Amino acid sequence: MRNKFYITTPLYYINASPHIGHSYTNIAADTLARYMRGVIGEKKVWFLTGTDEHGQKIQRAAEDAKLTPQQFSDKMVLQFRDLWKKLGISYNDFIRTTEDRHIKIVRKILEILHKKGDIYQDTYQGWYCTPCETFWNQSQISEQLCPDCKRGLERISESNYFFKLSKYQDWLIRYINDHPEFIRPEIRRNEVTSFLRNNKLNDLCISRPKERMSWGIPLPFSPAHVTYVWFDALINYVSAVGEFDAKDKYKSEWWPADLHLIGKDILRQHAIYWPIILKALDIEPPKCIFAHGWWMINESKMSKSRGNVVSPLDMAGKYGIDVYRYFLLRDVPFGLDGNFSEASLVKRFNSDLANDLGNLVYRTLTMIEKYFQSKIPGGGVAIKVGEAKAISDKITSLDEKISLNLSALGGFNFSQALESIWELINMANKYVEQTKPWNLAKENKIDEIKDFILVLVDVINKVDDQIAAFIPQTASSIKEQLGKDEIKKGKPLFPRIQT
Repeated sequence: MRNKFYITTPLYYINASPHIGHSYTNIAADTLARYMRGVIGEKKVWFLTGTDEHGQKIQRAAEDAKLTPQQFSDKMVLQFRDLWKKLGISYNDFIRTTEDRHIKIVRKILEILHKKGDIYQDTYQGWYCTPCETFWNQSQISEQLCPDCKRGLERISESNYFFKLSKYQDWLIRYINDHPEFIRPEIRRNEVTSFLRNNKLNDLCISRPKERMSWGIPLPFSPAHVTYVWFDALINYVSAVGEFDAKDKYKSEWWPADLHLIGKDILRQHAIYWPIILKALDIEPPKCIFAHGWWMINESKMSKSRGNVVSPLDMAGKYGIDVYRYFLLRDVPFGLDGNFSEASLVKRFNSDLANDLGNLVYRTLTMIEKYFQSKIPGGGVAIKVGEAKAISDKITSLDEKISLNLSALGGFNFSQALESIWELINMANKYVEQTKPWNLAKENKIDEIKDFILVLVDVINKVDDQIAAFIPQTASSIKEQLGKDEIKKGKPLFPRIQT
């Protein structure tokens, strides 16, 4: 097994500005990438994100803005790059579907599948949803509304190209059954297997006539057609990290992806279309597809039409990047839906960050300043008993707990991983109250105070190491405050917010 970690986010569609859902996926991916860099090394981790820039919605949005589709794409992509920069997203590569390196691979894949007989031409008659860019059969719809977005459908009849999705349905069912970690969490795996058992897959229409929709990658075998946006976009996961040789064999040092992180609304494309496309190309599927939940407002999904979209930049600007990151990762088990409110964010801030972490660091630095002239005491290793021994054991076991929680086996449970770290923080705060160092000082028990301080310093160092992936700016601040030779106490990390 190769010692590497390749993680991807979806390519975000650029017809509208990024929102909290986009930031949630990228913050989660960034946390895992940072964590894995600490475990296996910088050069063994590849984190890919990017933008999806073709399709009818982009073409129409560009027309409304009186721009060409490429001009519109170039303008909108800056919003995503700017957001990731401000949120500290440490991606290794940002791919756009309008780049030559991607277009080249998409056209190559179309050629391979067409030559193999897995792509054929036929006439399509049925219903089409422009917002979802999806065709639907009569049996799948009611009241001429899209089953996904509930908006109106258009009746269309046209000649198109189809990919033989149905040919590989039995293989996919077997593959999912044989690989329980392939689709996570389990509720999403069950959703996909239930769909596959109860429905016969229709072949996937992978083209659009240029006369109706010109903004896309032309089919190499039919210049009158462009590639369906979803077929085009999925290929980014391989186009970003590999090439096909002269014998049509895919070569890549990073593939297979270890983890595709997605929102649950695009599960079918990733868990059905994508593995089948890869199977037809004789390319190994990704190791895991994880579909997380949505952030809701008052139990309703955020959407521009409802006017309830939360701006990541507004939240990070108001409360701080790390506070925003911490709330998203801590408040809801990854995979479930969450309900976003500023009141909940402020509560987490005051409780977890100000009262627990901030208080532990500040009171420890204050005691080092007061009792040891701002220098961390040296000396031998003290014999730890009682609460000090329990804290030491907790420090020792923490790495293994975090490793399990941030694995596919543990469900990439950021909330549980952070809870484990906070258990250690709370043990240390309790230890201060139990030890009462101010009484030891009155009795001039300097050795006991030194041993006590060293326990707290051990805790802070371990916590600092473990939070670096989750809230990196805070970890850097703590490291700077502790210093190498002398502490630099400064101000509290998280001054309480008055409510």
